[in-house]
Amino acid sequence: MAEGFLRARMGTRVDAFSAGTSPKGLNPLAVKVMMESGVDISHHVSKDVSGLEGQRFDWVITVCDRARQSCPVFPGTTNLHWDLIDPDDLESFRKVRDLISIRIDEFIASHLPD
Repeated sequence: MAEGFLRARMGTRVDAFSAGTSPKGLNPLAVKVMMESGVDISHHVSKDVSGLEGQRFDWVITVCDRARQSCPVFPGTTNLHWDLIDPDDLESFRKVRDLISIRIDEFIASHLPD
């Protein structure tokens, strides 16, 4: 969801990637709640963070404690952590979506040039 919001708001001004420490595929509820916000993530693919090792990133944002603990180190990266719940039903996906939307807006305002 964070990648979707960041891409929707920043377009080609940023290269955004998302990956999980134990990906299970794109959750249809995530697709549904993002579509409710006008962001189509149906084409996104669930990826494992290990496939990104060796790449350089300016920022790495972890969204749960498990990810923060097991995410590989990306040298030269600034790390942020957003401790969000792992949603499991439509309402919790909506709550997490709304929190991510706010955090993405704050991140853009604080860290990305106009």
